[in-house]
Amino acid sequence: MKTSCTCLPSFLPVVTFLLLISEDFCVEIIGGKEVVAHSKPYMALILGQETCSGTLIGNKWVLTAAHCSVGVKSQVILGAHSISNEMETERQIMYIKKEIPYPCYDPETREGDLKLLKLRKKATINKNVKILEQPKSGEDVKPGTKCKVAAWGKSLKIKHGQAGTLREINVTVIDRKTCNDDKHYAYNPIISINMICAGNPKGGKESCDGNSGGPLICGGVLRGITSFGRPGKCGSVKVPGIYIRLSKKYLTWIASTVKKTI
Repeated sequence: MKTSCTCLPSFLPVVTFLLLISEDFCVEIIGGKEVVAHSKPYMALILGQETCSGTLIGNKWVLTAAHCSVGVKSQVILGAHSISNEMETERQIMYIKKEIPYPCYDPETREGDLKLLKLRKKATINKNVKILEQPKSGEDVKPGTKCKVAAWGKSLKIKHGQAGTLREINVTVIDRKTCNDDKHYAYNPIISINMICAGNPKGGKESCDGNSGGPLICGGVLRGITSFGRPGKCGSVKVPGIYIRLSKKYLTWIASTVKKTI
């Protein structure tokens, strides 16, 4: 059965989630710190045409960003801490059976930048590989809320190449009105109610080019997926990062897709 959806205009009221996007729409951690190895067992390392992150939300399902380029030859690695250390015994290397982007994803406005990856086989759930539960409601996240973002990306001390290990940053949710003003995104694109704008008031800590699709976690709850930022402005005080908010409509789509997809 074909999935239908109502794609609303992008000039609707605006809310609070933001992320830095590069020309290839990838995102990576700038200024973060390396996490304790395997302390975030729900993280998925996606190695395709580009490196992305994802979240294990079911034993055969990973949630990531729609703009991440993947295919049947892409690897989804669970239980990884390092990108390059193939000797990690905790790793589970998976392959993709089907990729399902949100049907109303718009690469120009960035609306609906979500994608589900169905794995060819079930993950073995253990202390190093765990499912992250989805939020029970799609409520908004208030400005000033402290959140965390994890991904495989750069640190400020590594100017070229990737740090190689899973890193995490603390970000603060910013009011959408502020994110859309002339000092920030200037409505280009519009940071809508379906997005979360978050960053560091002092700059230097952002999700930027290289590793998008990872989870935004606020108060221990999955609230968003890393989506985009502004080219050449990574870590800037003026340009925080943008995340797709897991609102009710997206949670409904995820649940129905997982239920009906063979």
